[in-house]
Amino acid sequence: MIFVTVGSQKFPFNRLLARVDQLVGEGVIAEDVFMQTGTGSFAPQNCRYQPFCHQGQFQEMVAQCSVLITHGGAGTIVDAVRRGKKIIAVPRLARYGEHVDDHQMELTGRFHQMGLIWACPDERLLPEALLAVRDMEVRTYPSNTESFIASLDAFIRTI
Repeated sequence: MIFVTVGSQKFPFNRLLARVDQLVGEGVIAEDVFMQTGTGSFAPQNCRYQPFCHQGQFQEMVAQCSVLITHGGAGTIVDAVRRGKKIIAVPRLARYGEHVDDHQMELTGRFHQMGLIWACPDERLLPEALLAVRDMEVRTYPSNTESFIASLDAFIRTI
């Protein structure tokens, strides 16, 4: 199953939803697709969907999916990377009214350079992105959270 999420921002991301729905309708994507459509007005014709998923359902969808197609939100990406998921990230762009600026373009580009995700800066490139991510070796991001907490704990004990 492919899980598509556009996050919970107040901005719609109809451009991504419409492209994935089109690819399913054309048979380019043969796998089952579930979409979390957010605040957008687009109603998919070829995919199961709902506007929002509660936290448990969202986590279950990420756990079950073979590929996660997401907006360029750091939280969603980092969580999926930690889970070892294959990720395609399509950044929201200001020129389409999907965000206030293009920081998601920079973020997805950097994660792509690190080999953690497949950045897809243009939704028209999704067929190629799907082929590429299927062959991509999943890499995990080495978190330093535990070492940071240990260092902070050691410092606090010296006070």
